[in-house]
Amino acid sequence: MSCSDDENEAVHKALIEELECLDLVSDRVAAYRSVTGVLVSHPEARDIKFANHSITFHGREILTDTQLELNVGRRYGLIGPNGCGKSTLLAVIANREIPIPEHVDIFLLQREMAPSDKTALQCVMEVDVERQRLEKEASELSLREDSESHERLLEVYERLEHLDADKAEAKAARLLHGLGFTTEMQQKQVKHFSGGWRMRIALARALFVRPSEPTNHLDLNACVWLERELVQYPRCLVVVSHSQDFLNGVCNNVILMHRRKLQYFGDYIARFGHGSKKLARQAQSKEKVLAKMIDGGLAEKVESDKTLTFYFPDPGTIPPPVIQVQQVSFRYSPGKPWIYKNLDLAIDLDRRVALVGPNGAGKSTLLKLIAAELDPTDGLIRRHSHVRIGRYHQHLHEMLDINMTAVDWMMSCYPEIKERDDMRKLLGRYGLSGAQQVCPIRTLSDGQRCRIIFAWLAQKAPHLLLLDEPTNHLDIETIDSLADAIEDFEGGLLLVSHDFRLISQVAKEIWVCENQTITPWDGDIFSYKRYLVKTVNRELAKLQATMAIA
Repeated sequence: MSCSDDENEAVHKALIEELECLDLVSDRVAAYRSVTGVLVSHPEARDIKFANHSITFHGREILTDTQLELNVGRRYGLIGPNGCGKSTLLAVIANREIPIPEHVDIFLLQREMAPSDKTALQCVMEVDVERQRLEKEASELSLREDSESHERLLEVYERLEHLDADKAEAKAARLLHGLGFTTEMQQKQVKHFSGGWRMRIALARALFVRPSEPTNHLDLNACVWLERELVQYPRCLVVVSHSQDFLNGVCNNVILMHRRKLQYFGDYIARFGHGSKKLARQAQSKEKVLAKMIDGGLAEKVESDKTLTFYFPDPGTIPPPVIQVQQVSFRYSPGKPWIYKNLDLAIDLDRRVALVGPNGAGKSTLLKLIAAELDPTDGLIRRHSHVRIGRYHQHLHEMLDINMTAVDWMMSCYPEIKERDDMRKLLGRYGLSGAQQVCPIRTLSDGQRCRIIFAWLAQKAPHLLLLDEPTNHLDIETIDSLADAIEDFEGGLLLVSHDFRLISQVAKEIWVCENQTITPWDGDIFSYKRYLVKTVNRELAKLQATMAIA
């Protein structure tokens, strides 16, 4: 079977995304890259600028003869479609595969901390290699009595004082506290944490030395804290994130990686997200002016990308009550803490609810209870006899047969669809086209596997969508398509997400999960965010006061 150029490009993007799941700074993966670039900034400058920058990965061009420029004080959001090579670019920079001056420090946050016997606090503090080296040297020098050692010891102490070495533990504790770690958790061995918490430890390490998807595995509280921390970041920051609200809150510059070039913009919202009706009107006005300029030959027409069209079919109506939660209490086993006590609520098809609250408060647990994947410890959950419930969560990927193609797997799930062309059209709506549909699922990226799962879920025609962190691994265009599909959906919705913008687009109600109950929030998600900001600032002030006394 011959493949078109588009299909070859699709296969290549899938390969890039699969390889990007590996350790991209390792020699094994770097061996597949060819990188060129000419340093045009001053060799002693803190800013870096490269001309004629190109990256070839596995024989295919990622960037071609483009300009790379990173300036101190700028916080860049690096965006682009899945598979364009964003993580590869970060790995090239971190691995110094272009001649970055040695005085420029680089730290790449790419993956969670590996399990170990070290505590969370130890893992954060150990990343400051210079401080550790100096403290060890000071310890050795203090045992000597010669004048040369004494002079060197004074130099080491001066440098340690400049590094605020005596405040290192307090600083590490503050960072971990901001990411949700209690004092007890900070002393817990890393091997006892889940992957999500180990990712937070890795994030704290990156922030500790002040030097890619940062908000995955974070709840809204931690996202607010992280945004606050990064906005105050004094050096140069490059962030890969698909959370538009987070990008707009943190970044003062955007790098768009598109068609093998890097394009630079002043901020996120002006170029990529309207954010409000007023800004949308301004954007539309600018688009009209641009259209006149194009007609007059004063500007070049920009080729638009293919858009996705996620779709959830009309499930039909069923009379209320659809879901009734009556005096429900739940804990995972006797002796474990209660997640909910005496919970009462009702869910009908006209409800669009976002569940918010700290990790461990029971957001995902509630979705599992409603979907009958968990049984209440006490109380009763009544479901309409005809209701169809579709729950999306990250572990759905595990049911994919990775040795099958997307088309074959979907047809095995829905044998009533007899024609392969019909199934291919269905998958095409979710951004899987050409070779991606007929190659083994194991060769697809996490983002592409997510799209298969959404196609599978939509085909069930659920009355009620339960979405648990649906935006992880999706690029910005896909998230927008998902939001449009949810807005057009005729059924009910319960959403758990760390993406403030998605919540603002699709949720009509905010429910706060906390203290073993659920409380409706009187306001929208951005008023809740302002509340979180005040809470985070108050907690950090209290923590700093406690540390000052100690």
